[in-house]
Amino acid sequence: MPTLTRCLFLGLCVLVLLETATAQNSKTPRCRPPCPSNAVCINGTQCTCKDGFASGSGKKYFSDVLEICEDINECAPPISISCGMNADCKNTEGSYYCMCIDGYELPTKNRTFLNASFNDCQDRDECSEPKICQENETCVNSIGSYACNCKQGFARSNEKNQSRCIEISFPSWTPPPGISKEFLKKMALMEKKFKTASAHQSIEWFVEDIEELLTMSRDFEQLPLEVRLQVATHLLSSLEEILLGLADAMPNGPLVSPTPGGTELTMNIQENPSGMVELGRSHTKMKLDWNLARKQDGPKKAVIGLFSTKKLETLLADAPLALDPEKQRALQQENEDALVGGGIPILLSAVSTAFLSNRDTQNLSSPVTFAFSHEVKPTGPRKEVICAFWEHDNNGSGHWATTGCEKLGSQGNSTTCRCTHLSSFAILMAQYDVEDWKLSVITQVGLGVSLVCLLLCIITFLLCRPIQGSRTTIHLHLCLCLFVGSTVFLVGTANPSQGQAPVGLRCRLVAGLLHYCFLAAFCWMCLEGLELYFLVVRVFPGPALRTRWLCLLGYGTPAVIVAISAAVNSQGYGRPRFCWLSLEKGFIWSFLGPITLIIAFNAFIFVITVWKLTQKFSEIHPDMKKLKKARMLTFTAMAQLCILGCTWIFGLFLFGPHSRVLAYIFTILNCFQGCFLFLLHCLLNKKVREEYRRWACIVTKNKYNEFSTSTTSQSRALRPSLESGM
Repeated sequence: MPTLTRCLFLGLCVLVLLETATAQNSKTPRCRPPCPSNAVCINGTQCTCKDGFASGSGKKYFSDVLEICEDINECAPPISISCGMNADCKNTEGSYYCMCIDGYELPTKNRTFLNASFNDCQDRDECSEPKICQENETCVNSIGSYACNCKQGFARSNEKNQSRCIEISFPSWTPPPGISKEFLKKMALMEKKFKTASAHQSIEWFVEDIEELLTMSRDFEQLPLEVRLQVATHLLSSLEEILLGLADAMPNGPLVSPTPGGTELTMNIQENPSGMVELGRSHTKMKLDWNLARKQDGPKKAVIGLFSTKKLETLLADAPLALDPEKQRALQQENEDALVGGGIPILLSAVSTAFLSNRDTQNLSSPVTFAFSHEVKPTGPRKEVICAFWEHDNNGSGHWATTGCEKLGSQGNSTTCRCTHLSSFAILMAQYDVEDWKLSVITQVGLGVSLVCLLLCIITFLLCRPIQGSRTTIHLHLCLCLFVGSTVFLVGTANPSQGQAPVGLRCRLVAGLLHYCFLAAFCWMCLEGLELYFLVVRVFPGPALRTRWLCLLGYGTPAVIVAISAAVNSQGYGRPRFCWLSLEKGFIWSFLGPITLIIAFNAFIFVITVWKLTQKFSEIHPDMKKLKKARMLTFTAMAQLCILGCTWIFGLFLFGPHSRVLAYIFTILNCFQGCFLFLLHCLLNKKVREEYRRWACIVTKNKYNEFSTSTTSQSRALRPSLESGM
């Protein structure tokens, strides 16, 4: 019965198991009501949260049907779990795990582990992965990270918010004729070097090559100015483009690259910089806000740089200067509304090219401050140290300009400037073209000769008895006024302060004296016109004015005008550069108004005189040739123009030397007015010539011969008319 025995044994075993299970189940308590989620029952009335969970009340055992079990965040502080170095704790529902941070991985390639004892996180070599970087980029692995840098000869561009590496090269350029082949060959070699060296090495080579290239520019001295300016403009624009391209491939931090020849390059490259920054060396220093270098919606990397060299003197020699409108107006006002030009400036400092990673530098949100070291040059009335930048023209050339830059101060060999844009900057000695030196020479020589002639006229009118009379009295006082006025003008019209200080008392007194003397001269010219009217126009001349009335009119009238003018506006006497009447508030019309009336009156007398003389010439000698009549009439007319002061009509149409022709005519006629008076009233007057001969005989102790040749009746008839016309 072995089979029966086996069956009985198996049945017995099953029965035992069933009884055991029944007994076990009878020992497990059942909670009434049931426990919440993530909890287990420990007896008929109490529950406890599972591992990784905790009750909201903080109790380990609870029987409240509203109690909940919440997940315990093992990764939250205070951290009780340690994952070790280069790893992070990650919480899960009721548990947690550890994971290597970005840039690290486990040798087993597993992603998770339990705790620090299982931590074996090592650097991940991202560069071993395919296509980790873009075209023209090289992957550089680092501990925990990597970088995609541009290959040699390429630089990063961020156009339209897309970063890519583009080839570094000089901007396209068509060289003007006349440039040597050696110069062009050197430029080509510089470009090739970028493809064979690191960014740092390329920058050092570039600075050295630029200095050598600029040294070769001495060969351009014989080339036309326009060619030299085109080469300089191309080099300055290329500097910014290439240095910015190389800077994008450089690591963060400052860079200083000087050369033995004095050329200097300073750069600073930072990630997310802020605040003010200053850089530069001996030639130029620059201070600006880092935010100016950061491009909106662009890369976080910011670059600022400053390239300075003194090797551009030859290329930029005789470069023109364009003044901004405000500076132009200020100089015109300072220089008596003259036509002021920038002239040819002198380069004093090194030329410095400033560049930023943000290339939108035409209108900066905050100004940039520059401090230049430069040569010391003596300043003068029309010389000034100014801040200027190089402005590109549409034809590929350029010029110096001042718009957007102002000088904050200058002392000795240092000048501080502030600009609202960036370009290539320098300190210039500008000599403004205010006046024509030829006119200045004519004025000095003419007044000098006129003073001598006026002195001779005064002596003649005082001592020559045969010509004494009312007309001689007028001539005498006219010459006295012109002599005093011309002397004061010649030696005292320049303001000693030269516009650097308020107008002083001396300058105001000189201006007042000139105002009085010239007004008095015009008053005597007006009396000369009246006397001429009585002599030539009136058929029966009346008695002449007495001397006291002449003096009262000739000296009293200008005294009243000057007194009223000084009482109304005493500050109107004196200008920043010249001791003359101010242009402000129309004060100059206290002189122009009276002389305009006098000139208008004398011009009327001049026309009447010429008309009457024409009639008398025909009546006295009708057979006189027309050419001779024309010459005599022309000579007489010119004489009357000078005597009556009508030549000042040219001056009334001059508002600064805008018309060279009028300026020369006015200067010559009026500066030599004393010579004309001496010629007309002395040398061409027969009585005066005879008196000169008598004086000469007395001086030489020779007997004066009073014999005089008789004249024809026609000559005797013509002489009174000519003398009356003069």
